[in-house]
Amino acid sequence: MITPQRSQALALLPDKGLPELLFLLLHGAGADAAQMRPLAQALRAQYPQAAVVSINGPEAFDQIPGSAESGPGQQWYSLQGASDDDHPERVAAALPGFVATVRAWAEQFDMAWERVALAGFSQGAVMALEAVQAEPQLAGRVLAFSGAYASPPAHAPDQVSLHILHGQRDPVLPYQDQVTAARRLVQLGADVTADVLPDLGHELHAELIARAMEQLRTFVPARVWKAAMEAAKEQKLD
Repeated sequence: MITPQRSQALALLPDKGLPELLFLLLHGAGADAAQMRPLAQALRAQYPQAAVVSINGPEAFDQIPGSAESGPGQQWYSLQGASDDDHPERVAAALPGFVATVRAWAEQFDMAWERVALAGFSQGAVMALEAVQAEPQLAGRVLAFSGAYASPPAHAPDQVSLHILHGQRDPVLPYQDQVTAARRLVQLGADVTADVLPDLGHELHAELIARAMEQLRTFVPARVWKAAMEAAKEQKLD
């Protein structure tokens, strides 16, 4: 099992007491854990009893400098020489290690999977979205900023709330693909929200973060509504 390495993470922990939630933050290709600091700070302000941990990807970034996503940081999987045809295979190959890392952090905090949330930007969002598709009972929520699915979703992840957030002017990962995926997920019965904000590009923008915080505060999964309606119906019959 992979042991979490605190030296490779940015962690914000409760001032007192044990964490009640765990947010794992996942940066984009070519960046590092520090890229997610604005989101980490917003989550800490809204959930002071949560553990907010931004982790680094497992590989050194290997793209050509000056590419759409470049930097001296890390990556979750290589995009060098990638094409639309082999992208799903690259993501699939990276998933076992990624899932092991998520589970290791959850174990580190003795956190039930329902109380774990994955929040990723760009390539980090790809990993988060695909991980809950591939692995049941991994996380209860996903925040996907400026991301994409490697493959069109074929089923709704069980008991997972998905929050898709995108800029309308994103030149790297077009928002239309995520809107199509969100509509498909709704048809499949998933709990999903999709927010596309105008005039924003491929960035972890403050407006997207604010919208994510609102969704976390206000979104009620359909299964919760259904349970409440069934309980109300039984009480009425009694």
